[in-house]
Amino acid sequence: MTTIRKVRREMSLSTEDRTPNIADALRVSGPQGLVEAFLPLLASGADEVDRRFSGAARAELVQAVEDLNGRCCPGDETSVYAQQFLLSRIYDLSMNHGGPGTAEGSAAVHEVCRLLERATAAAEDAQVTADQLAGMPEDPREFLSWLKTVAREHRAYKHPYYSEFISNQATEADLRSYVIQESVVDGRFDDLLAMMQVGTRGEAKMEIAANYWDEMGNGDPDQVHTHLFDTMLDVFGISDDELVAALTAEALLSGNLAVLLCRYRRYYPEAIGFLGLTEWFAPDRFVHVVKAWERLGLPDVGIVYHKLHITIDSQHAAGWFHNVLVPACENPETRAGIARGALWRLNSSARYLDERLARIAPK
Repeated sequence: MTTIRKVRREMSLSTEDRTPNIADALRVSGPQGLVEAFLPLLASGADEVDRRFSGAARAELVQAVEDLNGRCCPGDETSVYAQQFLLSRIYDLSMNHGGPGTAEGSAAVHEVCRLLERATAAAEDAQVTADQLAGMPEDPREFLSWLKTVAREHRAYKHPYYSEFISNQATEADLRSYVIQESVVDGRFDDLLAMMQVGTRGEAKMEIAANYWDEMGNGDPDQVHTHLFDTMLDVFGISDDELVAALTAEALLSGNLAVLLCRYRRYYPEAIGFLGLTEWFAPDRFVHVVKAWERLGLPDVGIVYHKLHITIDSQHAAGWFHNVLVPACENPETRAGIARGALWRLNSSARYLDERLARIAPK
């Protein structure tokens, strides 16, 4: 899923009863060719996709995706973009209500999804250093203090993109671009919480539920946070097509990591760390967004989402740490998972914000 407005491209499969040659698409046209060849299949029925991709055709599909993953080394933005865009489109099958005639449930698409997920997870794990994990305490509350210290010492904390650029220099066009990129996480936080809470119990379930109810505007449809986020899109006149087209590789990755960790029960510890730091960082970052919004004299109706989260996310982070994180980290495996998810968030956030700064044209 890539946007709050549940963007879904209109895709149709050729009426010819033939299987697209995915391997040829990658070889001839590169990563984007593979994506363009595969995307139409997502609008076909699951059984039809699996019929087309069986036997040798399935093996060729798997090899093409593995070849794409193999190209995704640091610095190859084209391949990483294709990888993450394709994964986001597959996630859309289960995150959006697309109606009948999609490939949701296809065994072939699931296999592609798992290949993309494994490669994405491996790339993030490669960014986690031994130094970042050094000195992890066993006591749950000491672990929380350690984790906060790791976060405060990371370059993602108080990143200059927010504290210097957004706060003091950003133009209306810059804020417009910022809102588009942020849609991948901020624009669907309610769905992430809903997925994550499945199977939880006790105080953790109650804390996640309270957080979710806040996201639902405490029952007021006009205050539902996704609705408030949409209002910003309306202020800037951002279309659904633009939301899809303008997302960068790092923005897509940030959104995909959140979905990956929240949709699988085995990644529950990682989701605790990932979403916990997302909540904890938000108030400080959003102060700068509000300052820029007011500096530029933009309509007040568009900044309600950020103003609200400056207060509410401070409360959410405290509740999350003490009612979800601390009770969960009684064993070393869970603590390691929480730290892993937190570092995925820190490292991916830092790369994303570095990219944002690098794309800024000299004023």
